[in-house]
Amino acid sequence: MKDFTVGKEAKLILLFSVPLVLGNIFQNLYNVIDSIIVGRFLGKEALGAVGASFPIIFALISMVIGVGSGASTVVSQYFGAKKIDEVKRTIDTIFIFFLGSSILITILGIVFSRHIFILLGLPGDILPQAVSYLNIYLLGMFFFFGFAGISSILRGLGDSKTPLYFMIIATINNILLDLLFVIVFKWGIQGVAFATIISEGGAFITAAVYLNKKHPIINLSFRKYIFDREIFRSCIRIGLPTGFQQSFVAFGMMAIMSIVNGFGTNAVAAYSAAMRIDSFVKMPAITFSSALSSFVGQNLGAFQEKRAKTGLHATLLFSTIYCIFASLLIILFGQHIMSLFTTDPAVIKIGQEYLLIVSSFYLLFSVMFSFTGFLRGAGATLIPMITTFTALYLIRIPAATFLSGIIGVNGIWWAEPMGTFVGLTILLVYYRSGKWKGKVVVKKDTLVSDQE
Repeated sequence: MKDFTVGKEAKLILLFSVPLVLGNIFQNLYNVIDSIIVGRFLGKEALGAVGASFPIIFALISMVIGVGSGASTVVSQYFGAKKIDEVKRTIDTIFIFFLGSSILITILGIVFSRHIFILLGLPGDILPQAVSYLNIYLLGMFFFFGFAGISSILRGLGDSKTPLYFMIIATINNILLDLLFVIVFKWGIQGVAFATIISEGGAFITAAVYLNKKHPIINLSFRKYIFDREIFRSCIRIGLPTGFQQSFVAFGMMAIMSIVNGFGTNAVAAYSAAMRIDSFVKMPAITFSSALSSFVGQNLGAFQEKRAKTGLHATLLFSTIYCIFASLLIILFGQHIMSLFTTDPAVIKIGQEYLLIVSSFYLLFSVMFSFTGFLRGAGATLIPMITTFTALYLIRIPAATFLSGIIGVNGIWWAEPMGTFVGLTILLVYYRSGKWKGKVVVKKDTLVSDQE
């Protein structure tokens, strides 16, 4: 556990962020390795199937993950206020919620997967593999939510190292199982899905056993769990706007995917690979934002607003330096990176153009996420939700539809930085207004306050 209310702000955030960055790199690494193995050994149709499944998976889990992020903020604020009993009850409550959600999402996803792909206009040569991959993947939802819950709670407590260790193990296992199931056993795309389930299940079970024995606060036992309705309402009030925000992103990604689908298998395969690369490269900037949320949550919970603002400035500096480096890397080596996924020249060309356009605006993206992380830590999650809706549905999707009809598939890629610019503008205006102040769960005289 780490107390963010004392010590040098920049150093605390950087030291806390490094394990988070490494953990998320490993988490995204096995998604990238999945796609490389699929593209190289199973073909561009299978590569497109995996990529087409991602927006649907994200749509199914986005609301639950949003509520989980609210729980992380509640944990960090209670921990900053030294209210340990409330921290324990929050942990119990969120795990009960995750259990029920995983069962519901698995059932809904399997029942409607084929219909969703058809609705999105997925090319017919990709559809059967996409349905097969998604249905198997969904069987591991409980493990996914379980490990995500442990990671969120530990971040709220200031511990970013423990999730890293288990994520490294999961990543190595996933890569080895991918190679075994696809190359040796010849299980095809189903083998990739099974490898993911087994790896995530192993990470969750191992982490749960370890924490039950070693952690002073976390004790995962469903027989002893107590569901606290008042704390859950706090998690909902803070997390639901983030859940809606994540859902907006997820359904927006599905809308973008449906536009891409109209350009055929090559475009779908290229987007699937390039999106994996893009997500992988963006992850450190997103992780800095997540670290900032925990830092801000603890300090505002301890009524130290100045420290929270100093943490924002440090995060902006770290993200800026990283994104300048990342942009140059992708611009210079995008074609070579794409060639890791496929040898098809048409697919490589489309993917390279996507990476060149999007990576040129990573700096805007990182600044936007830094302010989003600050506001989430403060408990003011409504504005990031509104920002996401505006940037995605009023700017990016209409622009992608319009521009792709004029300049082709590249029009879809140009729409992304347009949405980012508008979103960043809205967040800056709100932050400078100061209306985010006083949104924390912990008050001097009361435990729970009204949120936006």
